Amino acid sequence: MRLLLPAAVAAFMALVGCSDNGEIEIPKPFALTEAAIGHYCGMNVLEHPGPKGQVMLGRIPEPIWFSSARDVVAFTMLPEEPKNISAIYVSDMAKAPSWEEPGAENWVDARQAVYVIGSSVRGGMDAPETVPFSTEAAAAEFAGRNGGQVVGFADIPRDYVLGADGSSAEDEVPPETTGATH
Repeated sequence: MRLLLPAAVAAFMALVGCSDNGEIEIPKPFALTEAAIGHYCGMNVLEHPGPKGQVMLGRIPEPIWFSSARDVVAFTMLPEEPKNISAIYVSDMAKAPSWEEPGAENWVDARQAVYVIGSSVRGGMDAPETVPFSTEAAAAEFAGRNGGQVVGFADIPRDYVLGADGSSAEDEVPPETTGATH
């Protein structure tokens, strides 16, 4: 019986995602596959060009998939969406093979990424995109070619993602974001 108790405790800790030192482990990103269905559009995520996203909630072992990085940002802003987010990942477009194929395993923590907003490039569902990069230099290079401003996750304007009425993205970058940097 004594041997069962440590085994049971270890199994419980693995289930709840704790490390040996008691800290909660951040889930690793999942590879993008044909099975990924967009949370908002209900379509196969691979059918859309541009950066993708995934969100992990609490102890749920599967990610919620998004057809665009902009939709991931919207998910975090909408009051009706769950707030028990354990991890958020977006495609690292600095490592993407192309806009049409953003990559299956080149993820970056969404809160650590830098974004280009207001560029001429459209994302999934042909909407304005928040184009994520792992480095500010890669984001600046993209903005130099395609227009837009470089911003951090926390600096992405709510109106850019949700629109002024909170329902859809605007086509223009709000004036207050001009010149904003990470």
